[in-house]
Amino acid sequence: MNEAMSRVLPGAMVAVALTLSACGQGDPGGRSKAPAPAAVKVSEPLVATYDGGLLILDAKTLKAVQRIPLPGFNRVNPAGNGRHVMVSTATGFRVLDAAGATLTKDEFTAPKPGHVVHHAGKTVLFSDGAGKATVFDPRGLGAGLPPSTTHTAQHPHHGVAVALAGGRLLITLGDEEKRPGIQVLGTNGEEVARSEDCPGVHGEAAAKDGTVVIGCENGALLYRDGKITKVRAPDRYGRIGNQAGHEDSPVVLGDYKTDPDAELERPERVSLIDTRSGDLELVDLGTSYTFRSLGRGPHSEALVLGTDGALHVIDPERAEVTKKIKVMDEWREPLEWQQPRPTLYVRDHTAYVTDPAGKKLHAIDIDSGKVTLTAQLPHSPNELTGA
Repeated sequence: MNEAMSRVLPGAMVAVALTLSACGQGDPGGRSKAPAPAAVKVSEPLVATYDGGLLILDAKTLKAVQRIPLPGFNRVNPAGNGRHVMVSTATGFRVLDAAGATLTKDEFTAPKPGHVVHHAGKTVLFSDGAGKATVFDPRGLGAGLPPSTTHTAQHPHHGVAVALAGGRLLITLGDEEKRPGIQVLGTNGEEVARSEDCPGVHGEAAAKDGTVVIGCENGALLYRDGKITKVRAPDRYGRIGNQAGHEDSPVVLGDYKTDPDAELERPERVSLIDTRSGDLELVDLGTSYTFRSLGRGPHSEALVLGTDGALHVIDPERAEVTKKIKVMDEWREPLEWQQPRPTLYVRDHTAYVTDPAGKKLHAIDIDSGKVTLTAQLPHSPNELTGA
């Protein structure tokens, strides 16, 4: 989710606590007044954060439908049900009804809320401050918080968890010092697979046939059919910390960094991991990009928003750039990861790109390679997502 990383566990086993709770009044995992579902105000909502709040945007017109004041540095991720967005705040994961343009009072309380991952029909929230993964069916959002299960690691760490088919859970291993790998838990919380060959474990993506890819500082880990496989980077330090997958593609797009001592590395190569063979290929873009630059197109194209102001379209099977779509002026990544920078969000055949410096939002038709709409926003956007 971001480049700010707490460090995590060596070879220690992660003890797992499994609890089942119906979230609502009296539920320690969340707060809710169980409101009735709101009416739809915007059928295709986008959500942008800005300094001091949230903007609900209509994807068809790019116009702001609602401004929601919300102090602090907030983050946004799709909840996974086509209507709601999870907002990470100082106190936990707030439920935003994006289609209803309303920030509800429903909240999964969590210290240092981190990654939000939707996979296999379930959404998982990971609390870095507690090392706790909360799993729920996002279809239950809208009338209070849905029932959830929680899995708590032995130590808090900057981690991630992914729900797998059959009720299993993939979760990172870590503590404040190191993050060495992952484990997979069965339906009763028992460990069924583990790998500690993934220093600096960070980020996740799902590929074709339910394969999950987890990034490491020396490549990646693949999980499929109950087995964990290592993918080696061509460099001794070859960090893949952010990934973008597509359910119809066996190839996962990732970033790629090679300087462990850089205050801020501005990489110009991206990684493509073939989950069928375990091969890793690098593609040189000739320009740098950031952790908010990766996406996938409707035909599983790999998309990268470069600091040259262009959207680079890559054929993941051939590992070649096939198109460059000029979107905006050149820009430079800020040193602090929380600071605004152009952000890519993709839905269906449209790529949405923010321009914080100009307070603009662009819509690009990926198939034609044309910018179809540009709108002026009332605030400088930071993060961008949709329902």
